[in-house]
Amino acid sequence: MALVTTAEVCDANPQLIVSGELRALQPIFQIYGRRQVFSGPVVTLKVFEDNVLIREFLEEKGNGRVLVVDGGGSLRCAILGGNPVVQAQNNGWAGIVVNGCIRDVDEINGCDIGVRALASHPMKANKKGIGEKHVPITIGGTRISDGEWLYADTDGILISRTELAV
Repeated sequence: MALVTTAEVCDANPQLIVSGELRALQPIFQIYGRRQVFSGPVVTLKVFEDNVLIREFLEEKGNGRVLVVDGGGSLRCAILGGNPVVQAQNNGWAGIVVNGCIRDVDEINGCDIGVRALASHPMKANKKGIGEKHVPITIGGTRISDGEWLYADTDGILISRTELAV
């Protein structure tokens, strides 16, 4: 597949932007991981300062999917660390987008996977296992549903209702 940038996708699909089928997330995410460009079908997860469900997801086969985690935008602790990211890489996840913080940045930056997060934080999350899987979430000013498609590169992150023929 030829590499198409998010800017080119936006330029080529103004009608999808107008209709709301193609949305851009606000530019609030830092870029981590070796894979700066990634895309795939979305799996949604909503948690708050708790990483148990994130780890459970990343232990599954990713099959090129992107885990999109609404961590409530918390900047008080990290909800994703190096070990689960290594596991995600090994299990075939395309990427992880976290509306929250990560830690073990050097380890994550060594992984061949795309990771976006608000920031890094040294404190670890709770382990209560509380959260909601496969629910519509809103991050970066954009509503995201399970099964939609995410496209990310160094310009930003797009959400599309369907897979785009690029």
